[in-house]
Amino acid sequence: MTENEISNHVIGVAIEVHKVLGPGLLESAYKECLFYKLFKSGIYVEKEKAMPLVFEEVKLDCGYRIDLLVENKVVVETKCVETINDVHLAQTLTYMKLGNYKLGLLINFNVVKLKDGIKRVINGSL
Repeated sequence: MTENEISNHVIGVAIEVHKVLGPGLLESAYKECLFYKLFKSGIYVEKEKAMPLVFEEVKLDCGYRIDLLVENKVVVETKCVETINDVHLAQTLTYMKLGNYKLGLLINFNVVKLKDGIKRVINGSL
């Protein structure tokens, strides 16, 4: 699957999760449900994927963790906040750069319509 196909699938599943749960829960609830539904659909997904920081020749474990990494290609960061801001975008981009991933999805579940809470983040060309 390409990054775009994966992201379309993730968005569809996220919409299903949001339709059932609605806004207002903790971020961890949405992340767990999204992980479960993706895994159940046969997609390879890792939760809380550790992202080491390489500085010069030293590999440092600084505690960076991607919420979900789908098919080893797409970073998914889940949020449940009033509004997405530049810090959330920077966090997603940092994970993408550290892992050399081209596509990320920043998903804020704290919205009435989930389509209003989804931001595609591109690192390089797709």
